[in-house]
Amino acid sequence: MKAEGKVFKYGNDIDTDVIIPARYLNTTEPNELAKHCMEDIDESFIAQVKEGDIIVAMKNFGCGSSREHAPIAIKAAGISCVIAKSYARIFYRNSFNIGLPILECEEAADKITAGDEISVDFETGLIINKTKNESYQAEPFPEFIRQIIKNDGLVGYVRNKLKVNN
Repeated sequence: MKAEGKVFKYGNDIDTDVIIPARYLNTTEPNELAKHCMEDIDESFIAQVKEGDIIVAMKNFGCGSSREHAPIAIKAAGISCVIAKSYARIFYRNSFNIGLPILECEEAADKITAGDEISVDFETGLIINKTKNESYQAEPFPEFIRQIIKNDGLVGYVRNKLKVNN
C-alpha cells in the first residue's frame, strides 16, 4: 500500500476545530464535511487539494475534541495520508478507525515543505521526498493496521472478518 501526492504543511497544535470548524458539525456526511476541511487555517486548501495529496504537520496534530469528524473530513477531502511529529491520542485512534493512514516521523515533519511531492510506503514506512531527493524512515504499519486501512476502517475490517469466518 502506498500514498503519493503534493504536501500541505501545517504547524504545531492543529486542533480538530481548525480541521473542521464546529459550525459545520450539524452533519456527518463525509463529502459535506470535506467542503470545509481546514478552511479556518487555510482558505485555499479545499480548492487546491487533489485526490492522493498528503498533509504534513508538526507536534500534537488533531488535538481538541474527540469527535471523528476531523479525520473523516480530511479523508473525504482526498488526503491519502497524514505525517506528523505527534498526534493527539484520540485523533490517532479515530484516524485508523475510519481508515485514514497516519504516520509519525520527526525528520519528515521537519524537512518536508509545502508543495513537495512525496510518496509513502506503508509496508516499509519509507517516505520519499521526490522534490528534494531525500528519504525518511517512519515506523511501518503492522499487518493488522494495513488491513484496517485496506478495508476502509475498523467497521469494514470487522465486517470482512465476519464474512470470512462464516
